[in-house]
Amino acid sequence: MAPIVPTLRWERPLWRDGATRVVGVDEVGVAPTSGAVVAAAVIMPPNCHRIEGVRDSKTMSAAQRERLAPVIHRRAVAVGIGAASVADIDRLNIYHATHLAMRRAIARLGAYDHVLVDGLRIAEFEREVGPYTAIVDGDARVYSIACASVVAKVVRDRMMAKLALRYPAYGWERNQGYATQEHRDAIRAHGLTPHHRSSWQAIQVLLAGDQLALFDVDGGVVALGLPDDAVGVMSMDEADAAHTSLQDAVSVLPARRTHP
Repeated sequence: MAPIVPTLRWERPLWRDGATRVVGVDEVGVAPTSGAVVAAAVIMPPNCHRIEGVRDSKTMSAAQRERLAPVIHRRAVAVGIGAASVADIDRLNIYHATHLAMRRAIARLGAYDHVLVDGLRIAEFEREVGPYTAIVDGDARVYSIACASVVAKVVRDRMMAKLALRYPAYGWERNQGYATQEHRDAIRAHGLTPHHRSSWQAIQVLLAGDQLALFDVDGGVVALGLPDDAVGVMSMDEADAAHTSLQDAVSVLPARRTHP
């Protein structure tokens, strides 16, 4: 089946009503077991023509995304990047951390009129960002959101590749932090890094799973959780490395265009 081509169906009525700065926002990195969740917010000029090949980033190859992300930056009125760190994810949970990354991306745009967001309605989101429309499968159907999807994916993949240089055993340059067999084997062999989402049950079960049979309480197997101090607090060097990786990933893209 051919991939869905996003359209300007949602942007055009807003432009006609005078909302000239319409934002498309999307996030990447909800499912991985390591690394930040990254969001991009993109404003395309009113009555623009679609960039050929732009669609939901999940349906594109890495080469296609890398080729088109700079084109999106050049043609956009504004692009904002936001992230929620592993510490944010472990503190807030992934649902709230994802929306925090979105709000951070939107806040970097300056003035805007309306936000288009992928997915369902979000509690309290309008209070934080103003008027918005939630569109299910928006990254596939809505052009501005598709643009944001591509930018966010490129930035996060570059960030994980930078972190892979510091932690080469985990294959992050290939798996982007997803729980592939290679990644799971590396966690078993080397343990967690400060960039793993240590609060996630999947990681706790993975670390405990090989030893579960050794633990039996009242005739039942006990599922082990990690104690709060099982993974050290991220040092300043580690925090700087994560921040630098995100900044480096963003800096490779062209500077934001400004329009009168």
